[in-house]
Amino acid sequence: MRKKTAVSLFLVLIICVVICFVLNVPKKSAKPVSVLSLSVISAEQTVGGTEPNPYSFLSVPTQMTRICDDYFLVDCYHDQVITSTDPNAPLTDWKVVTSQINKGHTIAGDGTVYLVDDTENHRILIFEKKDGLFYQTQEFNDIGVRPHYVTYDENTKRFYALSSMTGELFVFYREPDQTRVALEKILTIPELNGYYVRSFTIDNDSVYFISGNSSIIKARLSDLSVEETWPVSDQIAGMIQLTKIQDYFYITVSTDLYGDQSFATILRVSDLSKLAEGEWEDIYETFVGGGTPYYITAFDGHFYLTEHRVPGHSVWEFDVIDNQVSNVRAVY
Repeated sequence: MRKKTAVSLFLVLIICVVICFVLNVPKKSAKPVSVLSLSVISAEQTVGGTEPNPYSFLSVPTQMTRICDDYFLVDCYHDQVITSTDPNAPLTDWKVVTSQINKGHTIAGDGTVYLVDDTENHRILIFEKKDGLFYQTQEFNDIGVRPHYVTYDENTKRFYALSSMTGELFVFYREPDQTRVALEKILTIPELNGYYVRSFTIDNDSVYFISGNSSIIKARLSDLSVEETWPVSDQIAGMIQLTKIQDYFYITVSTDLYGDQSFATILRVSDLSKLAEGEWEDIYETFVGGGTPYYITAFDGHFYLTEHRVPGHSVWEFDVIDNQVSNVRAVY
């Protein structure tokens, strides 16, 4: 009888130990319904828009754009984004939105929040404008590898940011009555994984990805399923951006397939299928040429082109009238 009692007590003790162990084992977090705010890291609010730009020149500018009443310049190699209410103001009169980035390339905004890609830190920074100042309120880390291009699409009310090396498109959303930005979903296009893709172009329900794997890909914006593909020649494989202007696709090119910058140019073509045969019009001489053209934007009734490797020609303004490039002038 005593032996049975001892065995029973021992079994009870074992059961208690097991229960205590199970209760104290760290639980794995349940899989979230979406990747919303779990990927958001609140940042200490830094204030931009007070300090003047310390540089009288631009170092590899990548984008000039307008969001509401403010103009922005992304000064890539100065590691900053600057702003002004006058696009022709001297550079030292512009104000610094942020200098907490490493080789950022673009900024996008909806008038309430502004997203900046922090390329070499693999993150996206979020800013809000209050009383003329820009407050950094959020940051998203681990945005693929070298996020290189961010834009806002008015039709879907979404921000889209491209991981330039992984074929991932990060989709951000803000509720209309909120200032908090959430990462809604991550779309992927396997065909671009491992290739350097510098930008994309949204066209209604579709999106064009410029050549990173020797082809331009048109995909459905909602899920990135491939709709059409156009091969391109090695000479223009290192593309930067595709922009549809009137009857032509304007394409800025940084290098050939092997990274040679001597192939940098601006070309245009009415039919993307002609690119494989080398049937395009080179228009870089219209902008002097010899450098590396980058992103093209449109605002205030004009187009703007950033450029580097040519001293004294950092930003160009131009018009396209009846499919002819005209009124070209150097802004900076």
